[in-house]
Amino acid sequence: MKCSVFIATSVDGFIAKKNGSVDWLQTAGNLNTDMGDQADMGFNQYIASVDCIIMGRKCMEIISSMNLSPEQWPYGNTRIIVLSSTLTQAPDNLKDKIEMYAGDISALVTKLNDEGYQHAYIDGGMTIQAFINQQLINDITITRAPILLGSGISLFGETHCDIALQQTQAIVYPNDFIQVKYCVHYK
Repeated sequence: MKCSVFIATSVDGFIAKKNGSVDWLQTAGNLNTDMGDQADMGFNQYIASVDCIIMGRKCMEIISSMNLSPEQWPYGNTRIIVLSSTLTQAPDNLKDKIEMYAGDISALVTKLNDEGYQHAYIDGGMTIQAFINQQLINDITITRAPILLGSGISLFGETHCDIALQQTQAIVYPNDFIQVKYCVHYK
């Protein structure tokens, strides 16, 4: 099963402020630019390519705090599994949208593969780091917002080995965001 990442960072590599806030994504870049059919910066095409999502608890909590209406829900009917060793139940506003998992991630990937799933979207800083350290990520798409946060939650933590990334594509958007897609090669 293919596991991939699609995420935004600040130019200095942070996915959120120290308090978990991602509000800077709404104010970064040229806000007066007409993005036309590129407004989602490829997210809808990407999400249409996945058949399941695996995310961390903190990521799920941010989504829960948004209290999205059914019309705002960006994931359609895609199966969503939330990794948590502390929570056993989903928040009330997500109960019908997610399932909780507290086991080994390699076993989860094997189970999903055996069930016929082909492409998992991996989301959340610690979850992405865990998947990378178990050499489970196949490709990474990083959209860099033109902002320096100076500190916050880093996308990448310590890795167990060097990981080679091969750039497959770079896109510069009219709002000054830059998206880079990489294939991952483990040594």
